[in-house]
Amino acid sequence: MALSSSDIRKAAESIGVELCAIKAVVDVESNGSGFLPDGRAKILFEGHIFWQQLQKRGIDPIPYAAKYPNIIYPKFDKFQYRGGTAEWGRLSLASQINEPAAYSSASYGLFQIMGFNYAAAGFPSVRSFVDAQGKSEAEQLAAFCTFMRSEGLIPFLAGKDWTGFARRYNGPAYAENQYDIKLKRAYERCKAAA
Repeated sequence: MALSSSDIRKAAESIGVELCAIKAVVDVESNGSGFLPDGRAKILFEGHIFWQQLQKRGIDPIPYAAKYPNIIYPKFDKFQYRGGTAEWGRLSLASQINEPAAYSSASYGLFQIMGFNYAAAGFPSVRSFVDAQGKSEAEQLAAFCTFMRSEGLIPFLAGKDWTGFARRYNGPAYAENQYDIKLKRAYERCKAAA
């Protein structure tokens, strides 16, 4: 079930940010929808994160990378993305190698929160986080609000510090992808339409 403006407004008030600030994040991260047409949560699987997550678990990623170069690679490579439902195929293949590492290596839903952030989003395990992301956009919004509090991101979004927010939310490569500029533009579109 899609979120209403009322749902977003209540969440925005609960964390002390503007409605349009949250809508900007939704617009940039997931183009306004937390689910695919087939009913599964939108995801993006990150093979370089999978590499790191395997290493954290004492698993050498090199032999797997030779066999599965589209799901395991040492550095960020946007050309490995397949988009849409095909990302679930990549996640499924990775989960056959190591499920917790695989689930930790994808971003989910409206806010594209990485699975490895499950605890900061308020969940006891990555599996419980993934299951909640697949239930509803309301669950995705609740996880986002908890994540924002846990990670100290509220002041950046409340202050419309798009660069500061993008750096912390999207990582050091935010500028290459112009996340800060995209967030600012999405916010301005929302304000103009209000």
